[in-house]
Amino acid sequence: MQLTAKASSNHALLISIQTPQFKGDEAAASLAELARLVTTLGFKVVGTQSQRLNSNQKVSVLGSGKLAEIAHLTGNQGLIEESEESEESDDVDEMLFTELPSENLSFGSADVVVFDCDLSPSQLRNVENQLGVEVFDRTGIIIEIFSRHARTRTARLQVEIARLNYLAPRLRESAIGNKERQMGKGAGETTLELDRRKVRDQLAELRRELVSVQDELKGRRTQRSELFCVALVGYTNAGKSSMMRALTGSDVLVENKLFATLDTTVRALQPITQPRILVSDTVGFIKKLPHDLVASFHSTLAEAHDASLLLYVVDASDASFRSQLDVVHEVLKEVGVDGITKQLILNKSDQLSDEEQQALMVEFPDAVMTSTRNPADITKLHQYIVNIAQDEMIEDEIIVPYTANGIIGEIRSSMSVTKEEYEYEHITFTVRSNPINLARLKKQMQNKD
Repeated sequence: MQLTAKASSNHALLISIQTPQFKGDEAAASLAELARLVTTLGFKVVGTQSQRLNSNQKVSVLGSGKLAEIAHLTGNQGLIEESEESEESDDVDEMLFTELPSENLSFGSADVVVFDCDLSPSQLRNVENQLGVEVFDRTGIIIEIFSRHARTRTARLQVEIARLNYLAPRLRESAIGNKERQMGKGAGETTLELDRRKVRDQLAELRRELVSVQDELKGRRTQRSELFCVALVGYTNAGKSSMMRALTGSDVLVENKLFATLDTTVRALQPITQPRILVSDTVGFIKKLPHDLVASFHSTLAEAHDASLLLYVVDASDASFRSQLDVVHEVLKEVGVDGITKQLILNKSDQLSDEEQQALMVEFPDAVMTSTRNPADITKLHQYIVNIAQDEMIEDEIIVPYTANGIIGEIRSSMSVTKEEYEYEHITFTVRSNPINLARLKKQMQNKD
């Protein structure tokens, strides 16, 4: 599967199937999000259609009447088959999202069709045959976005594993399907099996490589375990990367796009504190995040698992941020992130009126209201992080001989020194640090004695 927005093939028609379990505002919000996902890939959304059904498990997904209607919009390039399955409900089909491009949909207006649900391989094949154009489901679109945006070795491995897991059962819909028709059933089946074996071999090799990379990442996290670590988590496009840049002065990519960054970035909080505080920006979440992607990104989300503080960043100007926050909770629970101090950050407050800000603070009295464009807000958030880190520290005295130059330097660089008393043979440091760092340093001094 490889999506490419070409000049001759970039007009997408989005399809929503509303069921008794998935309808109304929820379905409308999901379809709006799909429009943003498709646009992120460079396609132009020319319209949206919806149909009310009891389920989305039909062989051809939609009823034959709706398929015929959509086939007209895609140029009648396929073969519409009469189905013996029960037709769609009597509810009137409706066009959604009047805010989308308002061109009158006509014959051949769309050359790509995207469903806001997951389709089985057989459903995908049936719909493509009947419409005669490329058809994609929501998972396919999300995996393609992840594939394009992965930059580091870790992210590329994780996304490729998810992509191949998605592709493997759909190989029949690739060029192999043409070979089957050209070469005959027997040869086609042999080719298909060879191709599937190749994918299995690729997956095995990628998983081995990912294990090696994960070991390296685990070693780095172990080295950072003595430091207070803050992880930014949240829905995609909530402003985590902008907050990361504001808190650390780093040059992380900031774009108003879904999944602009996939790779975990770790930087020191600025201005530098003593001891240092680390901040990590994790991959953003989304509703209906494919299970294979959640599984593949376990190692990336390990930054959140090992953090001392989780900042739940939400776009407070988005009316759906509450349901998005539920998604973040669900994904973190799935990867085993629990028992860590959490703080809700109501971001993008500059896009809210004073009345809206006040209402949110009444609803979420413990939240921190911020705008990354307001230096005063970033200063306030910086101090909040420092205060939380200080609360986790303990005070202790360390007696260090003058001859232990390395230890003296390490204390001053890795701990908060509140007092120094110079004696004849040693210095008595009064320090504040986390218990792990203190225990390690004392053990190191004992080994030197």
